[in-house]
Amino acid sequence: MANNVQHIRLRRPDPVPQAKQPPRHTGILQDQLRRAARRPWNPSFSLAVRILLLMRFAAAMYSNIDDCDEVFNFWEPLHFFDHGHGFQTWEVSPQYAIRSWMYILLHIVPARLSKLLLTDDKRAAFFAVRVSLATISVFAEAKFYRVVYERINERVGRYLFFMLLFSAGMWNASAAFLPSSFAMYMTTFAFSYALEPSSAQNNRRTAAATILFATGAIVGWPFALALSIPFVFEELFIFGADRVAPEIRMLWMLNRWKRLLSAGLAASLIFIPVILVDSIAYGKLAIVPWNIIKYNIFGEAERGPDLYGTSPWHFYLLNLALNFNILAPFALLSLPALGITYMVDRKRLGLVKPSVDQSSPVTILALRLAPFYLWTGILTSQAHKEERFMFPAYPLLCFNAAVTLYLMRGWMETIFISITKSPYRASQTTIFRTFTLSVLVTSAAISVSRILALTIYYHSPMSVVYSFQIKELPRLLNNTGLLPIYPSGTPEEDIPRIDLSRVKQFNLTMCVSKEWHRFPGHYLVPTGVRVDFVKSDFDGLLPGHFGEGEYKHVSWENDVLATDWWNKPAGWYGWSRPETRLVPTGLNDLNREQPSFYVPIDTCDYMLDLDFPKHPSMSDLEPRYAVDAKKWERVYCTPFLHASRSNLLTRTLWLPGDAWQSLNEFGDYCLLRNRDLVGRKEAAVIKAGQAS
Repeated sequence: MANNVQHIRLRRPDPVPQAKQPPRHTGILQDQLRRAARRPWNPSFSLAVRILLLMRFAAAMYSNIDDCDEVFNFWEPLHFFDHGHGFQTWEVSPQYAIRSWMYILLHIVPARLSKLLLTDDKRAAFFAVRVSLATISVFAEAKFYRVVYERINERVGRYLFFMLLFSAGMWNASAAFLPSSFAMYMTTFAFSYALEPSSAQNNRRTAAATILFATGAIVGWPFALALSIPFVFEELFIFGADRVAPEIRMLWMLNRWKRLLSAGLAASLIFIPVILVDSIAYGKLAIVPWNIIKYNIFGEAERGPDLYGTSPWHFYLLNLALNFNILAPFALLSLPALGITYMVDRKRLGLVKPSVDQSSPVTILALRLAPFYLWTGILTSQAHKEERFMFPAYPLLCFNAAVTLYLMRGWMETIFISITKSPYRASQTTIFRTFTLSVLVTSAAISVSRILALTIYYHSPMSVVYSFQIKELPRLLNNTGLLPIYPSGTPEEDIPRIDLSRVKQFNLTMCVSKEWHRFPGHYLVPTGVRVDFVKSDFDGLLPGHFGEGEYKHVSWENDVLATDWWNKPAGWYGWSRPETRLVPTGLNDLNREQPSFYVPIDTCDYMLDLDFPKHPSMSDLEPRYAVDAKKWERVYCTPFLHASRSNLLTRTLWLPGDAWQSLNEFGDYCLLRNRDLVGRKEAAVIKAGQAS
């Protein structure tokens, strides 16, 4: 520095390195307008997860239990393992063994964690399980959406995201404790890999998709494996991303077959823990996936799923329309739409004229769209139909609908250009954006309305048992002096949570009669309250209680699956519930009623009942308990929709305003108290307290 003169040198700042953007228009479907424009907005994986979590957590907290199978075949066995009591169906009897204890016990982790981290309240465990299921669904959906965004088309990915987010079908399926929901999670994860190009170098695709498909089938529901058939066909016969000269085609195919076989053998190892746990639980070698297939497909004429009801061929079409509204026809039109695009807008399919050593994009995309058709066809051909059977294909329905919406947008672009002769005007108009937006917004609005209808019209069973816990039982304890009294003005945070454990002193019984199929499960009934069935007009088989009643002495020596490996006591294997090995006398696979599972009405302290005052129905076995004020006192009642007496539109969708709601008719879903019986028990507890 000379002469004490300071110099300032100015230079441009170093350029900040920009993250390299992945190339556009590399998916199967390629935009033809504004190809150099900015990418259409799509949430990142992390943002998609956060948005989906909001909707799925809401479903976990507020969605109904729509299927009594979910309660009696899964929630009740889990509750029995967790708390030592619960209802047992014939499906979890060792004689039949068509429900997997391995699948059930996967859910014991969140139930037990809620007890360790939060509270002993069983209700918290119930919602912890549902939230854990919803979280798995979120990650499966988010990954599926991002792969569609990358491998199919960016716009298709965006459409898929919003279809998944708002659909009533995903609201119902995402947090359901059902093997079909588990199969849905695994199938969605599997398709996230199956959508990648198949090639000789992409071993990850084959292994991951195969293992995930197998997990959904073995641990969850074996019939869901049918959704993998197009994937298997593609792996074995379709070039995919490979270019295969005719002279090496046989070698190429041999390598593909070996790769898939190796992946299948690795996936079959999943059978080991499943068979091990189920065999320990049932006390014999139990291959539950095979038992399910044998019962549903190879069963005897007088047995099988048709005993529990049959439905017409159009059952699933109507059900999909309820749960996905306008998206259902879009999904069913995806393959025809692909054919039309091939004829009128072929450039959108990328490779226009593949050579003989390449696969056509049309073939590859058709295989991606085929599973939904295959699944719908298989289920439609069966006489016994239930909504939950469609769960594994719900995300695929949204994918098919998203592809159709994108292809229809392409047709509109082609028609617009052919009329105006101006691709520039086509790139500037908002017609196409308005069309796709209107479809998505309309579908979302209808879905939200359907979700609100399900929650407002049919949530009563869960609301009533909640009132039983937070209002009726504290009242009972307070009336009998079993609750501590705190001085007035005590801050709420200083008042401990009400301890309901003293309810055991009352030896209470809650009964259900004709409402047995809406009972939400023991997890929502406080410990110390027994639940029993009262005879109604229903003449089928109801569940019994684990560990109660008469048992058959069954020997498995003549069973094909018999083995001496399971003859040791359950405790020797660390199995804490030996009752799962007992064969109840009354449980059967003929839906034959067992009278010993009922209790006399006079033993019931409380009753769950539904009454329709405007159009009452009653019989000798189903009297109107709710209006018998002499014997029963209404503790808490909430409206429940009388569907057959309500308007088709307003019972299907929730529409605001008194004018719309006046078209519906509601009944009273009630918790009833036996005046005399509960009164005598209160007096007995008070007397015992005074004596002590």
